[in-house]
Amino acid sequence: MKGLPFAVATFVLILLVSLRAQDATTDTPAAQPKPLPSGFVDLADIEPTILTEVRYATANNFVGAKVDGYQSPRIVMTRPAADALKLVQEDLREEGYGLKVFDAYRPQQAVNHFVRWARDLNDKETKEEYYPDVPKNELFRRGYIAKYSGHSRGSTIDLTLVDLETGEEVDMGTPFDFFDQSSWPYSRAVTPEQKDNRLVLRAAMKRRNFRPYDREWWHFTLNGEPYPRTYFDFPIE
Repeated sequence: MKGLPFAVATFVLILLVSLRAQDATTDTPAAQPKPLPSGFVDLADIEPTILTEVRYATANNFVGAKVDGYQSPRIVMTRPAADALKLVQEDLREEGYGLKVFDAYRPQQAVNHFVRWARDLNDKETKEEYYPDVPKNELFRRGYIAKYSGHSRGSTIDLTLVDLETGEEVDMGTPFDFFDQSSWPYSRAVTPEQKDNRLVLRAAMKRRNFRPYDREWWHFTLNGEPYPRTYFDFPIE
């Protein structure tokens, strides 16, 4: 009779181990991303070697909060833009560089979120990091915030260079989304080396039919974009 509790305990232990082993070997289907509208693709499906850091899907951005419409950290864009960006990546690889993309397609609801944030002049929690020398009430006038964005058309991209040897971002003189004249591509506020780095990115993008923006070194739009007058609002899921 003394051995009965021990036998029962041993049986229970063996049963638990067996159940855990079954759990470990059971294939749980991974959650699949929701299908995208016709004409749009996930960049990872076109060129998986391009790095991504979707800031707006986190609180690490100038709003200081996860942005409306970014339900998943995916980089979505039109197929022509993705195909062209793949060619940019291939070109840069020969020079020892790669791309890191911060943003591409941006839902209109995200743009609306930016507008609400910009109009709230009491919210200045991110000022020191993102716009230290620009009064918040001038963000619209200076072109840093707008009611509509080319990103919502699906063929505009925010990105930078990475060094393939180190995997680190190349020094561009200012960070992404830094609202200041020092972020203008030809600003004299940066060093010659930093300006040269910007020009490497600029030349590579222009070679594959992207046009730059004169106030942000990281911002490019595909020439001949497929939806030049359509501002989409589907969420990134």
